[in-house]
This record gives sequence, structure tokens and C-alpha cells, in this order.
Amino acid sequence: MLSILIPTYDYNCYSLVSELYNQCVKLGFPFEIIVQDDASHSELNVENLKITSLKNCYFHINSKNLGRGKNINSLAEKASFNWLLLLDCDVFPKHNYFIEKYFECIEKKDFNVFFGGICYKPEKPKENEMLRWIYGIKREAIPSKERQQNPYKSALTSNLLIKKELFSAIQFDENITKYGYEDLLFIKNLKEKSIAIQHIENEGYHLNLETSIIYLGKIKASLQNLSMLYKIDKSKIDESKIVTAYNFLEKTNTTSIVSFLFIKLEKRLEKHLLSNNPKLRILDIYKLGYFCMLNEK
Repeated sequence: MLSILIPTYDYNCYSLVSELYNQCVKLGFPFEIIVQDDASHSELNVENLKITSLKNCYFHINSKNLGRGKNINSLAEKASFNWLLLLDCDVFPKHNYFIEKYFECIEKKDFNVFFGGICYKPEKPKENEMLRWIYGIKREAIPSKERQQNPYKSALTSNLLIKKELFSAIQFDENITKYGYEDLLFIKNLKEKSIAIQHIENEGYHLNLETSIIYLGKIKASLQNLSMLYKIDKSKIDESKIVTAYNFLEKTNTTSIVSFLFIKLEKRLEKHLLSNNPKLRILDIYKLGYFCMLNEK
């Protein structure tokens, strides 16, 4: 029936697995939960090993780092059942009927892909975690009716139910080993194959808020990845807003100007983004400027 797949890296997944396990047991259908650490060599894996004490739950450790996409592909190969629920390790069910709602989706047999959504705790986090929280609240925590209006744009693979045979036919691009944009390519493949995504209200809380410094570093790493993909094959990532904006600047011969201005203003922009009240429009400017700078090299 259902294989729940959780890729992880240096994170304690035991409480998440326990919650999912209890929900599955109550429903009484065949299931398994497979967690796979991507060679983090973390001390937290001592806690993760407790997962194996739960029936039909497994914990694996990769001998070498694969990257998120390849790690999920590896998990899918291990899966025994015909439905896969992909969950990020730092996502936690918002409701105690989280699995039941996905079970209802499976029973209806009307779609092959479902996205439940992501949400955030309403309480403000620490001042040094505001950037990730504000981005999540305003850009990721979207009601299902709004998500369904543009289903491919707003879907993520951090809380995604998908038929195994469909996943196996698409998979994540294993050329992407660094952080960022593996979701975009996976969802684009679904779109190109005209595979519908049904959006439902079945959110998981994103719990692991990085500090703004760490999150900004991840943004830069993802843009480096995007720049690499852009130089290899522009068509692969033409769904990206950054790429759309960059292509416009290219047509107007202004990418070098934006790159120059970014270099001059980079520290000031970062100071704002690391403050306790960062604006997402400033983040958008920062991302576009950084991407222009990368492509000018």
C-alpha cells in the first residue's frame, strides 16, 4: 500500500517516524517507513537507529554522500509498495489524520500525484531565524485552492504522494548533487508529461528553521547550482523566476550593469536580509543580482 520515504542529513527523525508509525498502525493497512541518512556521520544517528525498533520501519546510512535527489531515488528503489509518500526530515504532520487523508486519496484512484502543502508555526522565531520563517510564511505556506490555480508552480517534493511506477519513470535528476533546484526539475518533468498534481489541505509543519546566515548561504549555493544548470541547458530550468528575469535582462543588455550594482551593494543587501525584519523584495533583488554576477564570470 504505502512506502513513506524520508531522506535526511544530520537530523533526528525519530519523533517524526513515531508519529507516522502510530497513524499508520491505527489505519491498519500495509506500510513501511524508510529513512536514509546521506553520509552525514552525525551523532544524531544514534537516535535514528531507534527507528528500527518499530515494526516495518528502517534506517539506512549511505556510505557516501549522494545529494538529496539521488538519495530519494535510492529510497524509492528500496520501497516495497505501490504508493510513495516523500517527506523531508524536518516536516511534521499538522494533524493526527495526516496519513488517513493520504489514504483517502489513494482509495479514490482519481490522481497519481498529491501535494499536501507546507505550513509554519505562527509564533515568530528568534531574530536570527527571521529570513527563513518570513520566506516560508509568505512564499511556501499557500492554501490548496490557491496552489491548485497554478499546480506545477506551487508544488514541492517535501510532502508529496506519488504512484511508485510514475516516480520510477521520472525520478530526480542524478546530475544534481549539490543543494538546490532538484524539485523544480522533477515538477517540470511532471508538467511536460501532462501528469496532473492534485493539491489538498494536508500540511506538514516545517520545523527546522536555519539561522538567516545559514539560509542565505543555502540560497547562494542553490543559485550556483542554477547557474551551472543554466549554462548546460537553459530549457531545463526555464520555469525558474530568476531565469525568466535574467533572460529579460539579457535581451536588454543589462545583466552586466545589474552584476556591477550587485557587487557594490552586496554587503548592504546582506545586512538587511540578516536583520530582524527582512523584506522578500530585497531577497529577490539579491538573488537576481547574485545570479547575474555568477553568469558574468
